[in-house]
Amino acid sequence: MQITFSVRRGTLSTATSEKIQAKIEKLNRFYDRISSVEVMADLESKDFPELTLLLKTEPKKEFVVQAQAGDLLTSLDEALKKMEQQLKKFKEKLTDTRPEQKAK
Repeated sequence: MQITFSVRRGTLSTATSEKIQAKIEKLNRFYDRISSVEVMADLESKDFPELTLLLKTEPKKEFVVQAQAGDLLTSLDEALKKMEQQLKKFKEKLTDTRPEQKAK
């Protein structure tokens, strides 16, 4: 999985980017065909930084989540919860094996 960072109106420390990367790598537990994740942080408001995650999977599917909270890592946690829900729902649709009912 390739993880890229882009930051608007500020900079990320190396320690913060490593923490973010470690948390994002845990998404492989929910769906193992993730090809890349783009992390976009807007640090204009230091009180409420905005974080956007763009996740791309191998069968050409994209997932986007946004979160805004008191600090960057809290924003990341909220965004990851949203992303986990989207990935679980997507995987459930892929593995749904109910037989289709035919009209009589």
